[in-house]
Amino acid sequence: EAAAERGVAHGEATAFQAVTGRGVRGEVDGHAYRIGNLRFFDDLTVPDRAALAVEVERLEAEGKTCVVVARVENGGTARVFGLLAYADVLRPEAPGVVRTLRRLGIRHVVMLTGDNERVAAHIAREAGLDAYHAGLMPEDKQRLLRDLEARYGPVAMVGDGVNDAPALATATLGIAMGGAGTDVALETADIVLMADALDKIPYVFALSRATRRTLVANLVFALAVIVSMVVGILWTGLPLPLAVVGHEGSTVLVSLNGLRLLGFRWHPPD
Repeated sequence: EAAAERGVAHGEATAFQAVTGRGVRGEVDGHAYRIGNLRFFDDLTVPDRAALAVEVERLEAEGKTCVVVARVENGGTARVFGLLAYADVLRPEAPGVVRTLRRLGIRHVVMLTGDNERVAAHIAREAGLDAYHAGLMPEDKQRLLRDLEARYGPVAMVGDGVNDAPALATATLGIAMGGAGTDVALETADIVLMADALDKIPYVFALSRATRRTLVANLVFALAVIVSMVVGILWTGLPLPLAVVGHEGSTVLVSLNGLRLLGFRWHPPD
């Protein structure tokens, strides 16, 4: 789209491949290109790599994520065309969502990201998170989730990208952001939010807890009715047809109680 706006002609990319935690590569007009972080070029010779690393570090110090755009020449040399720097903007509702999660009893809110340390620190500070881990590969996220689960108990993971899919599968509860999520993340998650809205995350926990309370209440009520019917038949001579009617009536009441969840409404605690 940017090329079209500027009237710049460009070829179609073929042999496109996304390399997890590194970047993307493909071929355009018979030439191989790569776009990704500096680690993506470790197997290539990069002229003035030290100067390039300094510039990347400078941009990252400004809170930006930086990727290198280069063409792979014969002999394994990367011809660098330039750098792309972009800044992650914290959603305005994120700090409020974190505060709401704490009011709901979520003890530890952590960010796991593949972004650099400075960007992660800035986002974590603005969002009010307990901790953050930066520069992670998918397997690193899995390892950290296991550590968090061993330390704090059941862990929920919220993600939307390819890099999040293994972590979503590892977490006790995987929640995918459906509006912006990749197919693999949506297929891996236990819960998919159809709207790309962070404020739906506390709603998920509130609805889940209401569902659990309803299930427990229904089970207790159904068990109490069954025990009462058995006692009535064996010790008081309760007619069997009347006991059957009572049992079926309790089933109707349990179903109606469950249907109350269709009208579930929740407002964030003050």
